[in-house]
Amino acid sequence: MKSGVIWLLVALAAMWIVELINGVMGHQLNNWGILPRTTHGLTGIPLMPFLHGNLGHLLSNTIPFLILGGLVALRGQRVFLSISLFIIVVGGGGVWAVGRTSFHVGASGLVFGYFGYLVARGWYDRKLKSILTAVVVLVLYGGLIFGVLPTQTFVSWEAHLFGMIAGVLIARLTIVKTTPTPSS
Repeated sequence: MKSGVIWLLVALAAMWIVELINGVMGHQLNNWGILPRTTHGLTGIPLMPFLHGNLGHLLSNTIPFLILGGLVALRGQRVFLSISLFIIVVGGGGVWAVGRTSFHVGASGLVFGYFGYLVARGWYDRKLKSILTAVVVLVLYGGLIFGVLPTQTFVSWEAHLFGMIAGVLIARLTIVKTTPTPSS
């Protein structure tokens, strides 16, 4: 559990360091974000969560990243890293495949992925701890669901949508592996 939280804090520190450097450079590093359907844009899949449009963008991702990522990290280092990597690759791959032709940056795809994972885990796992976590997440962050709608042109709703889909998918895949099937 402790090492999962350490990885979460290391990732957040990396986001802040990158944003400070990126800010000094006039956010030129954002050219390394996901640019859909381009070879260069594939590099952005693992880099996207560490690049942000500005300090306000990073600030808006920091608290939900800490809270939702922290709830995932409480399950341990291996779980946190595998869930995070799955969301980054699958969610980022979705953005790369069908996103608008624009650079997509930010940790919100990962945040939406954690949200999707935690809520779906409560649904699929059906254990009291998972259900209570899902209820708390819904109460605190249920409004995120509207972030998957294309309401603002400067927001990557595609990252939100595919991050959430990736989170739900990894919850389903991991519950299927760990839940015994009933015998007939």
